[in-house]
Amino acid sequence: MPVLEDEVVIVTGASRGLGRSMVERFSAEGARVVLTARDEDRLNEVAADLPTESLVVPADVRDSDAVANVIERTLEEFGRIDTLVNNAGVAPMDSDGGLVNVTDEEWEAVLEINLTGVFRFTREALPHMYDQERGNVINISSGLGRRAMAGVGPYVSSKWGLEGLTRTTALEGEEHGVNANALDPGGRVDTDIWAHLPDEEREQILDPDVMDDAAVLLAAQDPDGVTGESMDAEAWESRLG
Repeated sequence: MPVLEDEVVIVTGASRGLGRSMVERFSAEGARVVLTARDEDRLNEVAADLPTESLVVPADVRDSDAVANVIERTLEEFGRIDTLVNNAGVAPMDSDGGLVNVTDEEWEAVLEINLTGVFRFTREALPHMYDQERGNVINISSGLGRRAMAGVGPYVSSKWGLEGLTRTTALEGEEHGVNANALDPGGRVDTDIWAHLPDEEREQILDPDVMDDAAVLLAAQDPDGVTGESMDAEAWESRLG
């Protein structure tokens, strides 16, 4: 029997890269997957090849009404939410001269998607998980959520904020049977984000499926599972595999 048979999993940023790979793996493990991102055509392309039921609901994580609609459509179609994967995000933006040259617009563009968007989806999904007394929230983070790097202040700040949000979600959800954890690939991944890298740097880049095994293990957790933790994919596989 597939690990996630008939589970309902929402994946944000599902149209490409890490999100697409996780969607395909969740479906292969028997889950019914809700795909959301801004590009409806790409989402439909991904959904067309899935072996299980799926639902495409385009949304921009910056739009609270659109986020609420994803949750509403999911419940109308499938009746519950077992796992929320907050994967949508934007890449680090190099800031010449560091923080002193970051504009308000640049700062807000990164924080709005990488942190506030996660908050919006989590806020909308949690009440339904609480009612079910079970659920898993998986926030896709970065090694830069546990350390810092000069020149990418907005991105680093967004990921440190995400780590704090993950822990808060875990603390509040624990009594309701909801686990919340952060997962990162453990390095740069072969996605559009890093397409600009020179060939010598791309030699060490990871495949988009690097997190799939860990994501399935996290989504398969029962209430009272591991919660409030942040690790890369390899560490999660060792912990839960």
